[in-house]
Amino acid sequence: MTKVRQDAWSHEDDLLLAETVLRHIREGSTQLKAFDEVGDALNRTSAACGFRWNAEVRQKYDQAVEIAKKQRKEKKRAEAIEQPKRSAKTPAPFTGEQTSPTEEIDAHITEQSSETSVPQINLGAVINYLRNLQTDMDNSTNHRNKLDRVTAENQQLKEDKEKLEKQYAQLQRQLVTMQDDYQALIQIMDRARKMIVFDEEGDFAKPQFRMERNGNLEQVAK
Repeated sequence: MTKVRQDAWSHEDDLLLAETVLRHIREGSTQLKAFDEVGDALNRTSAACGFRWNAEVRQKYDQAVEIAKKQRKEKKRAEAIEQPKRSAKTPAPFTGEQTSPTEEIDAHITEQSSETSVPQINLGAVINYLRNLQTDMDNSTNHRNKLDRVTAENQQLKEDKEKLEKQYAQLQRQLVTMQDDYQALIQIMDRARKMIVFDEEGDFAKPQFRMERNGNLEQVAK
């Protein structure tokens, strides 16, 4: 049958084109084969189907094309892993029913979502983690406060030590001064005892003394 050019594309024609291209991508076939299949179904040329796909239809199904490519990769990976098992399986009979591209895309998205495992968030684990985090923060705060107290106490002890050292040095100087004064007093008393004179009746007269600026005693004459 000679294929004729038809300019008008209906919505159903675009859906059939999209469904066929997605199926061929998903099954690992080429888009050229999909265009040939659609051309046979719609009595159009393969080139016309390819032009329609690239110019109008593809941009509406970009996400579906990416999903179909991912499913093709997953299918090849699964076939490589389960090759021994596939020989024992019987293929499902073809029912001849044709689903719309929209239903097939929704099914693909649902299948993709079901295959992607979403980690479950354990509320109890989150609460325990937050509690442990709060405990660690409290412990860190307590350690920091204790360190600040120890640092302040150490500084206070250092200042007290300096004060005691100054007081000790001052006491040492006072002790030396007291010792010098005591020795001077002893010397004064010794000189005074030697200067006592007795009168003729045997009584002694108490001499009077005055102290000079240099610390010596001088007897005052009566």
